[in-house]
Amino acid sequence: MKGERIILGVDPGTTVMGFGLIKCVGQKMELVQLDELILKKYTDHYLKLQKIFERTIQLIETYHPDEMALEAPFFGKNVQSMLKLGRAQGVAMAAGLSRQIPVVEYSPRKIKMAITGNGNASKEQVAKMLQSLLTLKKLPDNLDATDGLAAAVCHFYNSNKVVTDKNYSGWASFVKQNEDRIKK
Repeated sequence: MKGERIILGVDPGTTVMGFGLIKCVGQKMELVQLDELILKKYTDHYLKLQKIFERTIQLIETYHPDEMALEAPFFGKNVQSMLKLGRAQGVAMAAGLSRQIPVVEYSPRKIKMAITGNGNASKEQVAKMLQSLLTLKKLPDNLDATDGLAAAVCHFYNSNKVVTDKNYSGWASFVKQNEDRIKK
């Protein structure tokens, strides 16, 4: 493991994309950035996807993260919502992969477990634990930002462990790990 690295965590969404960046030095982490991209004002779904891609690229070019952690969409009953979330995640993932940044996905339950020790924790519990861990003076009004930050912190905690979630270092590794999804 490198002495110093930056991790970009993203909670993809088509209404709000939350993100957080942490700098890791050895076993210590510190907050670099915590914010969100508000997409409610856009009615065109494709424009939202474009904004997600552009903002993710902007974050990459500004902060030069070494790794990217995404919250994987959870499986719900509304298929249309799942498709939209999957697209948002794919666009954020594509932005990282286009800049050769390794991308790792974590389930919401795994992220909550890593932060609070409880896979069923609420957003508020996760946010409060992050506030304590990173000595944040104030939490954002919208907790999508802390969800993105939680993905980065979860990745930090899992960096020295064998990760069972999918891990992509570029398009080639994505294709290799997902051959069953490719139409021939």
